[in-house]
Amino acid sequence: MVFGEKLKAMRQASGWSQDELAEKLFVSRQSVSKWENNQNYPSIEIIIKISDLFGVTIDELLRSDAELTRKVIDDSKQLKYPRLKVAFDLLFLLGVALLIIKLAVLALNKLAGWELALGNSWLWNFGPLVLMVGAGIGSGTVKEKYKTD
Repeated sequence: MVFGEKLKAMRQASGWSQDELAEKLFVSRQSVSKWENNQNYPSIEIIIKISDLFGVTIDELLRSDAELTRKVIDDSKQLKYPRLKVAFDLLFLLGVALLIIKLAVLALNKLAGWELALGNSWLWNFGPLVLMVGAGIGSGTVKEKYKTD
């Protein structure tokens, strides 16, 4: 039995309309209808609520439908790496910011005749490049890891 059929059978056995189930799950009646007609699937949070509401295990709900199981697995992968991805994105932006500062100082020194000095340190000369390339490689690695998991 696929998820939609199981959900409809449990709802009808409880004597609830689609509206009543939707209220209990804090979703629209249209969402319940789409789930029951196998046009869409609920999120893992809703699956947990359905499990609690009808007193069935999540395993019973997921094992009834291979496509739903695949969706839950894919959704969990999307949640797995966002913090790491954000960290790499921030490192990349830091590299861009350092590069912009360096170029602005060079431009002001050249065009306005100012004597601003950033020093000849490694940070200003190679820091932006290292940060942007490192963040790009790290972000690519996370993306590939997500694809293969």
